[in-house]
Amino acid sequence: MKNLAFAALVLALAFPALAQTPEPTDPAPTPAPVPPDKPKASIKERFFFGGGVGAAFGAVDYVEIAPLVGFRVVPRVDLGVQPFYRWTDYGGYSTTDYGTRLFARVRVVSSFFVEADYQFTSYEQGYTYPSGAIGTTRATNNAFLAGGGYTVPLGRNAGLYFSALYDFSYDNGPNAAYDSPVQFQVGVAVGF
Repeated sequence: MKNLAFAALVLALAFPALAQTPEPTDPAPTPAPVPPDKPKASIKERFFFGGGVGAAFGAVDYVEIAPLVGFRVVPRVDLGVQPFYRWTDYGGYSTTDYGTRLFARVRVVSSFFVEADYQFTSYEQGYTYPSGAIGTTRATNNAFLAGGGYTVPLGRNAGLYFSALYDFSYDNGPNAAYDSPVQFQVGVAVGF
């Protein structure tokens, strides 16, 4: 009987211990919501198109067209190609120039960018024969340019760009393709 009384005493003391509930704990903090990643642009969305046109009429008339196709490699880096055609009338004769420009642009701050270009130009030069007749001859020019510019946003997918580039391979000789080593460009680019 002594064992039964002892077992009853142990159970009587143990049951209340099992009935104890633990102290409530604070729930684990929920992590802050992670903002969703921006959806990556598809290949099609990374292409942009644009270009420039130019014209002048007076002592020398000219018309130029220069379409542009570019590709956004990463959000701040663009690569592109811009073929061009230029017709010039000097009054006594006319010439045609054509070529292409390969460019790389890196946006450094907001709408400011730096740019490096390679430009190939096939151009006609006029000359006068001893008889007084006027003729032309074709020459080529390879130019390596670098500089900077600014883009003015024209909505969500369009922009007007201005750039000033210096031609590091400029030759001021009689066969120079341009009158100055500094070239200014203005154009429009539109992404679809």
